[in-house]
Amino acid sequence: MSVYGVQGEERNDFTKKESRQIRSRSLALLGSLMRPLRVRVIWMSIVVIVAVGAQVAGPALIAVGIDRGLPAVVAGDWAPLYVIVIAYLVTGVVGAVFIAQYTVMSARISQAILIDLRKRVFLHTQRLSLEFHEKYTSGRIISRQTSDLDAIRELLDSGINSLIQGFLYMLFIAVALFSLDWVSGVVLFGSLVPLWILTRWFQLRSQTMFRQSRVASARLIVSFVETMTGIRAVKAFRKQKRNQAEFGAQVEAYRKVNNDVIQLFGIFDPGLVLIGNVTVAVVLLVGGFRVAEGQLEIGALLAALLYTRRFFDPMEEMAMFYNSYQSAAAALEKISGVLEEKPSVPDPVDPVDLWEAKGNLCFKGVEFAYAADRVILPKFDLSMTAGQTIALVGSTGAGKSTLAKLMSRFYDPTEGSITLDGVDLRKLHPKDLRRAIVMVTQESYLFSGTVADNVWIGDPEATFDDVVRATKAVGAHEFIEALPHGYDTEVNKRGGRVSAGQRQLISFARAFLANPAVLILDEATSSLDIPSERLVQEALQTLLADRTAVIIAHRLSTVAIADRVLVMEHGKVVEDGTPEELISGTGRFAKLHAAWRDSLV
Repeated sequence: MSVYGVQGEERNDFTKKESRQIRSRSLALLGSLMRPLRVRVIWMSIVVIVAVGAQVAGPALIAVGIDRGLPAVVAGDWAPLYVIVIAYLVTGVVGAVFIAQYTVMSARISQAILIDLRKRVFLHTQRLSLEFHEKYTSGRIISRQTSDLDAIRELLDSGINSLIQGFLYMLFIAVALFSLDWVSGVVLFGSLVPLWILTRWFQLRSQTMFRQSRVASARLIVSFVETMTGIRAVKAFRKQKRNQAEFGAQVEAYRKVNNDVIQLFGIFDPGLVLIGNVTVAVVLLVGGFRVAEGQLEIGALLAALLYTRRFFDPMEEMAMFYNSYQSAAAALEKISGVLEEKPSVPDPVDPVDLWEAKGNLCFKGVEFAYAADRVILPKFDLSMTAGQTIALVGSTGAGKSTLAKLMSRFYDPTEGSITLDGVDLRKLHPKDLRRAIVMVTQESYLFSGTVADNVWIGDPEATFDDVVRATKAVGAHEFIEALPHGYDTEVNKRGGRVSAGQRQLISFARAFLANPAVLILDEATSSLDIPSERLVQEALQTLLADRTAVIIAHRLSTVAIADRVLVMEHGKVVEDGTPEELISGTGRFAKLHAAWRDSLV
């Protein structure tokens, strides 16, 4: 055998093993969702068994009525027929009541499962580290919470009902038919051979297509979400035609795969009808000869025909279940994959409490790499004293923002440790960490709600007066008061009602209300105009006097308030000193400052 053949077999074995692991993972998730509902499921099973049994009893009672009740009527005795009619009505009522109860119970169980799953996905994606969200597009996450959960909902709401009722219905009919007339039962059993062949053919052809349909659907959602999210860039760079072509190709791919699925059903459904009709015809033919020979009564033949006809009724619904099942199985695999993701920055097993942080940050032998072959921060040591205002300066890609993410523990160092007041950030209680270190980014994201609500995020227990004091401290109070409803003004989606600079000031107020021991400003003044920046700088000098502040900025005007400047290049600190010392020197910062001063002239 060639090397390529061996590699192909190894790859196939790996793929099979991978598929088994994915199925096992999905089943484990489904089991964990069903476990709290065991009692309800048991009761539901009893109810559906009684309901289906009552439904299946009808044709047998009809056979008894014809073969026993009618002769008794001819003889002048109406009692047997009355008993049979009453029994038929009772079974009908029992079947209807229990089916209604089963429908309600199954709906409640499916909704309980969906609520649990929605909460799990939402809470777990929140717990996952920043690394996951930077790699996993927002469109894919939205797809997990929308189309994938809808596929599971469809399966739970209708698909499983069809499967359970259909399977029990066919099983009970087969048992009743064999009990009534074993010859007709054998004929029905013979029809299972072509039925199995047709079903197996359908399964093999459709499995790949259903998965392709889910993938195509997810791509459509991702493309739509990303286009709408970046609509400003789309319009600014006139990307509409390219988007139209790309989205049109995705829509066409989705249409094509759904068309192939429909064609499969176009063969499968008529095939079921044909097999059912042929089986009924054979039962009628064989039964007719036996009635003529006196081996079978008329009522029994009629019941056998009814049972045979009804045996195939659930098949089409069960085929639709397979459609729902394939979509839901693929969706469950994707959701279980998200839930299996582990935070790259896990919470400590035995957290250390730090109720009152001072703000001493220390880097010891820290090295960081996003990938093994891509070291961003080579090993270095750095100490930041509590109360210092430190400016990080350097060219794009020097590692400033990465350093800020490490200080905020959005990432953990590959090697070494970062400590706050002597406590390793990896051991610090998450609540204490988030209370002690706050980071304000360039994005300045605002949530739906009022201006006051967005400031209150910094400290939900603060009073309204505290909120106002925080906005006044950063120079945001005046423009907030000028809004249509002041602090009660809705900021709309992502803060669309206020300007970029105003959003930044609101995020500043939020951070100051949090009152952290360490405040990190990552390009946080880039959206501010000169007057607003001067107001913020004046506020910073007062508000950052008793806390550690790390300011990352390209605007060297912001550096003026710093006690210490760190110049970074290629992940290393190449200069360290006060602004005055570095400006008077001949190093990198002096050149940057001279260039900035010349640009002002």
